[in-house]
Amino acid sequence: MNAVAWVAVVIVAVLAVLAVAYFVSAANRRRHLQNRFGPEYDRTVRESESRKEAEQELLAREERHAQLDIRPLAPETRETYARKWTDVQERFVDAPGFAVTEADALVTSVMAERGYPTDEFEQRLSDLSVAHAATLDHYRKAHEISSRAARQDATTEELRQAMVHYRALFQELLGETADARVNGRHATEAADRTTDIGDTADTTDITDTSDTADTTTDTRGTTTDTVTGADTRSGARTDAAQVKETDR
Repeated sequence: MNAVAWVAVVIVAVLAVLAVAYFVSAANRRRHLQNRFGPEYDRTVRESESRKEAEQELLAREERHAQLDIRPLAPETRETYARKWTDVQERFVDAPGFAVTEADALVTSVMAERGYPTDEFEQRLSDLSVAHAATLDHYRKAHEISSRAARQDATTEELRQAMVHYRALFQELLGETADARVNGRHATEAADRTTDIGDTADTTDITDTSDTADTTTDTRGTTTDTVTGADTRSGARTDAAQVKETDR
C-alpha cells in the first residue's frame, strides 16, 4: 500500500471517529435534555421546526437559568407564605374568582422571592422550565383559567382546578432548596400525586358547608322515611285484619 492509500485510510478513520463522537455527543445531549425538561422537552420539539432547533432553545434556557440568582426561602418566609396560601384557600368558598387571582399573585410573589424574573408570563415559563418542568403544565393551565376568570368566563369547578394547579407549583417553589434540580420525567409521577392530594383536599375544603347541609338533609330524610315506613307497616296490618274479617 502506497503513501496515498495510507493517507486515505487515515482520513477515513478520523472521519469515522469524528462521526461516532458527534452522534454519541448528540445522543448524550438529547438524553440530558429529556431527563432535565421531561414533558417540556416533547412540547418544545412539537412547537419547533426541528428537533435541533428545540434542543438549542432548551440549552439557551439552561444558560439563562445558570445566570439567575436562584435562592431558597428562609424558614420563616416559607411559613409566612404557607399561612397566606391557607388564607387564600379558605376564601375560595365565598369568593372563588378572587381567590384564584390571589393564588396567581402569591405564586408570582414566591417566584420573585426565590430570584426568578416575573415581568412576562412566557419568560416565567421559560425560566421555570429548567428546574420545575414537572409542574410547569400546572402553571400553564392555572394561568389560562385565571385569565378567563378575569373575564367572568370560568365555572366554579374550573376555578377549583386552577387552585389545584397553582398549588402544585407553589408547594414546589416553597419547599425546594437552592441546589436542588427537578428531574422532569422522573418527577412527573410525584407531581401527579400532589395533584391527586390537592383534588381531595380542595374538595373537602370547598364542600364542608354543603356536606353539613347534606348530612342534616339525610338525617331528616331518614326520620321521614322511618315514620313513613311505620305508617306503611301499620296500614299493612290494618289491611290484613280486614282481609281476615272478610274471610270469616
